[in-house]
Amino acid sequence: MTHPAAIGAKLLPLAPHGGTLVNRIASPDQRAAFLAQADTLPRVALDERALCDLITIAIGALSPLEGFMGQADYEPVVTDMRLANGLPWSIPVTLSVTAAIAEPLQPGELVRLDDPNGTFVGVLELTEKYAYDKTHEAINVYRTNEEAHPGVKAVYDQGDINLAGPIWLLERGLDPRFPTYQVDPADSRRVFAEKGWKTVVGFQTRNPIHRAHEYIIKCALEITDGLFLHPLVGVTKSDDIPADVRMRCYEIMIQNYFPQDRVILAINPCAMRYAGPREAIFHALVRKNYGCTHFIVGRDHAGVGDYYGTYDAQHIFDEFEPGELGITPLKFEHAFYCKRTEGMATSKTSPSNSDERVHLSGTKVRALLRSGQLPPPEFSRPLVAAELAKAMQVPAETQDHLAGGSV
Repeated sequence: MTHPAAIGAKLLPLAPHGGTLVNRIASPDQRAAFLAQADTLPRVALDERALCDLITIAIGALSPLEGFMGQADYEPVVTDMRLANGLPWSIPVTLSVTAAIAEPLQPGELVRLDDPNGTFVGVLELTEKYAYDKTHEAINVYRTNEEAHPGVKAVYDQGDINLAGPIWLLERGLDPRFPTYQVDPADSRRVFAEKGWKTVVGFQTRNPIHRAHEYIIKCALEITDGLFLHPLVGVTKSDDIPADVRMRCYEIMIQNYFPQDRVILAINPCAMRYAGPREAIFHALVRKNYGCTHFIVGRDHAGVGDYYGTYDAQHIFDEFEPGELGITPLKFEHAFYCKRTEGMATSKTSPSNSDERVHLSGTKVRALLRSGQLPPPEFSRPLVAAELAKAMQVPAETQDHLAGGSV
């Protein structure tokens, strides 16, 4: 795949965030030069989340970021959701290490970045190193300092010193899990242009797609040219449904329930932060960089537990001036199956009362599957439920019964 250094409004009316699509993938000559220094450079080992960040920065998904944030960007992002130049940005993207690792490193030098297996994958042009307040970051970004929150725990567990500077990814290899679904921002923008799509709606999920998702996606497709179905396959919580299972569910849905010529399924390599409202903004800006003009924001987007209000992730978009984010949020209420009208609906369209509504959260569905039960067909398409049941090792007789159900 080729990744031009700058692809913007010439492909779509919507330019990348900041105006230019970043490309920090080393050229063959750069890569050879870095590899020649491999044994002499100081090393920093990346955890899985930092590796996801390295990749997403390099391919331009986090444009205008060219590397891990310096203090001048970090502090206003944490407190005000803005980079130092005033551009909206809601999640700090930092490389944190222990004081012992940071101490010998000197600004101005190159730092070798290794993946969790010890493989040389990238280079940091170190510009600064700085201490930061973890509790301050937690309260501002996650709205809590409780370690029970997975995002807060990740912050508390990481090192006390941030390393900053531009990065280089040595090579953009294919994701071995989903090679046919690896569509980076330069590629998606090109494909959207080839299809003649002027408006594209992005959809983010870390859960298996269900009928409430299907309903709001199809509502969005009524007013846009195409759908960019973009499930997250980076680091998630250990109790989330595995990425390969979720991808099979998306394939089933596209094959059976969507107009295939109006849908592109691609993997999102970002790591989840579970930052709720802040992450909704972050996810929207990432999709803007992929070329989307619209972004679906539903109930408790990127939330976890009871840390955020049901529609806080929608309200946060109102904190920015119209057009400032450069992507249009499509705000949907919680969808459910209405027994009275025998179809999917929301409280805006359904005449039913609460007893006539079937709606389950992803958490409840996971609990059902782990206990050997299946979600009802009003919630999940039978073929999708059968795939989930197989993956979650629901008893075979229950799977057989479900597989015989109608599509």
